[in-house]
Amino acid sequence: MKWTCLTLVFFTAGFYSFAQNPNFQGAETGNNHLSVNISVVGSPAFTVADSFFDEAEKYERSGDYDNAVALYNRAAKEYQEDKKYARYGATLIKLSNTHLVLSNYAEAEKIVLKQVLKNYTRIGSRSGQMAAYQQLGKIYLAANKLPQSLWFYTQQGILALQLNDKSAYIESVIGIASVKIKKKDYQLATKDLNNAELLSKNANIVKYNQAIKSNRAIIAEKTTKRKV
Repeated sequence: MKWTCLTLVFFTAGFYSFAQNPNFQGAETGNNHLSVNISVVGSPAFTVADSFFDEAEKYERSGDYDNAVALYNRAAKEYQEDKKYARYGATLIKLSNTHLVLSNYAEAEKIVLKQVLKNYTRIGSRSGQMAAYQQLGKIYLAANKLPQSLWFYTQQGILALQLNDKSAYIESVIGIASVKIKKKDYQLATKDLNNAELLSKNANIVKYNQAIKSNRAIIAEKTTKRKV
């Protein structure tokens, strides 16, 4: 526990010092705004696993999450048997996220902790580990396990700094802000959102503008209600 606290203190300081570097690039963490790009890249040799994955995505887009879960499961097993471990991990994160949409928090968590992280550690994919940390941050946020969510968004940010992944770093800042919104730490959340906005402008990344705007609207609504 002491180590975790020290990590969070160190990382919080790192966030704000890093924001001043011009070369670096709520509750709402919406999948459309903050998800790491984990989609499976097409291959000339289209496989059975690819077919299952494509069908799963179609069901997911249509809102048929039960069938999406079943087909993501089948795709993951096929990718594992084919020893396509990067695609295996990406599919498992999609599977976890579908369980998250269904509010199956325990299952979503188990997939990442017991399968995704193990897979990415074995193949030495730090970007995969970073995606897993972000997914756990989202899961714990939705489950209202705020200390755990904050810790994993922090780990995502640490890896993003190490990998110089500007988008993932901004996502981690917005994720941390969303945790603080749930904790009703609106002033601190606003500082994080301002930081995310600065980082986005410096990096010329506009895709997070809506997420930042939406979280600010949530803060405005919450603070207005407290004054009434």
